[in-house]
Amino acid sequence: MRGLLRLLAWLLVLAALAVVADWAWRQPFMDRPRTLWELSRMPPPDAVAMPVAGVRARQVADTFGAARGRDRTHQGVDIFATRGTDVVSATRGVVSSVREGGLGGRQVWVLGPAGQRHYYAHLDDWAPGLAAGDVVEEGHVLGSVGDTGNARGTPPHLHYGIYGDDGAIDPLPLLRAAARDGEAAPDAPDAPDAPAR
Repeated sequence: MRGLLRLLAWLLVLAALAVVADWAWRQPFMDRPRTLWELSRMPPPDAVAMPVAGVRARQVADTFGAARGRDRTHQGVDIFATRGTDVVSATRGVVSSVREGGLGGRQVWVLGPAGQRHYYAHLDDWAPGLAAGDVVEEGHVLGSVGDTGNARGTPPHLHYGIYGDDGAIDPLPLLRAAARDGEAAPDAPDAPDAPAR
């Protein structure tokens, strides 16, 4: 009898711990770990949203892999827009870095689905208050189009890159896939004309 009571007590303790853990997992302070867990379990996206407001995928030139000097290639796409145009997250993710330096100038890195890293470079400025660790949804403003880093003096643009475990991934097919998915359905046929009176 004493063994059965001890077993029941342990089961009650375990049940109470499970309830507390479930409650804690759903709280706002667990948003970042919960999002990282969810992102790690997602497959790589087969489409990503346009990261520059007002630009269409068909306006983006295919420059992935183009020579950049003698020793490197272009590991992304350049999306040209008016200086100050919003740069938004192309996916759900967690901001892993907000920094300035190197070729990219002002830049933001976002850890997205399947652990892919999304790189937003040459920003004119960052969104106010944006910081590493922030959870962002697709469309969340990260900053604005500029020409910082090695783009100084060129027309304002966003350099957008995606990096997986095997290196750089061409973003353009993913941007085009999202554009195809988002195309509006054809309009319904016009209603017949009202009879003349």
